[in-house]
Amino acid sequence: MLGGVLVLVSWQVAVDGPLLGLDRWARHTVRESRHELHSTLLNHLGKALSDLGSSVPAIPVLLAGGALAGWRSHRAGAPRWWRPVVTTVLTAVLIPLLVVPAKAWFARPGPFGVPLAPDQWGWYPSGHTATAALSYGVAVLLLARTVGAAARRRLYAAAALLVAGVGLGLVWSDYHWLLDVVASWCLGGLVLWAFARWLPPRWPRGRNS
Repeated sequence: MLGGVLVLVSWQVAVDGPLLGLDRWARHTVRESRHELHSTLLNHLGKALSDLGSSVPAIPVLLAGGALAGWRSHRAGAPRWWRPVVTTVLTAVLIPLLVVPAKAWFARPGPFGVPLAPDQWGWYPSGHTATAALSYGVAVLLLARTVGAAARRRLYAAAALLVAGVGLGLVWSDYHWLLDVVASWCLGGLVLWAFARWLPPRWPRGRNS
């Protein structure tokens, strides 16, 4: 499902297809809403949520989550306690490898329609959304394997809300087209699904946890 949506959206962006009308409709609707509400608080909130998709703080949270999961696994005597640490480093390297070539290849202008400068990569897919999805998603995926069921559900819910908030903040702030964000949600979901299958279903919890 996620793969199909990602392929469809990417194809439409590549050929400037009719689906991009959804982007224009979403931007028009958001701009009208911003004008009608004229809420400084909402505008600041949108920017703050967008900033959560930056490398800082997303990558430090990713690395801290992996380190904590590795420490808890080592404390419990797990034989491969280092795997969470390796996973976080791999994720940090994987994010630009997935996003930057795609941005350069599609070379999609941003919502303001200004032509890309020679040193710009383009807006598709959204790097902030992908960074948030993979950083917060992988950190939670690792930590969730060291806690109980109730805490695991709370972690998953918090990560989902955070990643959704980053994407919506980018659209609200007019930093990205809607489909830029949707593509990165799909991309992040596919990578998280792959990691979930590669990682063990659960690491032992610490003796004092």
